[in-house]
Amino acid sequence: MTQKFGLSVALATPFDSNGDIAVDAMIAQAKRSLAAGCSSVTLFGTTGEGSSIGTHERERVVAAFLDAGVEPKEIVVGVLVDAAEDAATQAAHALSRGVRNILLAPPSYFKNVSDDGLFQWFSAVFTILGDSARDIIVYNIPSVTMVPLSVSLIGRLRAAFPNVVTGVKDSSGDWPFTEALLKAHGDLVILVGDERHLAKGVRLGGQGAISGMANFVPAEVRLMVEEGKDDPRIEGFVEELLKYPVTAAVKAMVARLTSDEMWLAVRPPLVSISMEGQTQLALAFDGLFRSKAA
Repeated sequence: MTQKFGLSVALATPFDSNGDIAVDAMIAQAKRSLAAGCSSVTLFGTTGEGSSIGTHERERVVAAFLDAGVEPKEIVVGVLVDAAEDAATQAAHALSRGVRNILLAPPSYFKNVSDDGLFQWFSAVFTILGDSARDIIVYNIPSVTMVPLSVSLIGRLRAAFPNVVTGVKDSSGDWPFTEALLKAHGDLVILVGDERHLAKGVRLGGQGAISGMANFVPAEVRLMVEEGKDDPRIEGFVEELLKYPVTAAVKAMVARLTSDEMWLAVRPPLVSISMEGQTQLALAFDGLFRSKAA
């Protein structure tokens, strides 16, 4: 039987004072996450500011991870670009290094596009990739892309590319959609991106998560993935995170975890969370997690 996907940390990307990727700190965070029970790390996703990280930077980071002893099977690479050629180029490089999966978002510059148009875009990416195309997880995050992936579109893609499209990451935050996706395509690797819905998604057959929260509470999220048990602390803290720009808020929590303010930096056009926001998040986190510590 194929092993379940498990928990992948949606790894945040640290930047130094020059705005360059702090690769050593990024690798250290990845290794902490893996040691805490994550089965893989997802590089360059939404939490990792992947749309702000260029092709050459990506290649250098992946090479550094492999050189540092992170196994290819422990790496998922996010691809968040609009041109099919660019998507294929980024995916091809990562696949050539043996990574576990590609997390592929739809093009997001054009809005109100049809399922037919999206099908043709994904088809173009896979055609350019040719025989190297494999283990693609399509990424549904309409709150960011404004381009939802419908249940029927996912069905078309899996039928046309059965050995290529192997999963879906659903970060819609829309439980009825997630439930419909699990019912229609439960034999795909369905990953729940919204931790508020993670446990019940797992109970209905979801195979795990790519989780931003796993940057700072990996053990707790892993239990939700492995046992399908609700954790009101996780669900409550997601509500707190959503009061702020989420990527900056996650990085504020990593900064607190590591006692390293470098993690507060984000790339433009994002801006760092305020000191007041950092304080409020810390108070909310301590109230939720320390109250149940005993």
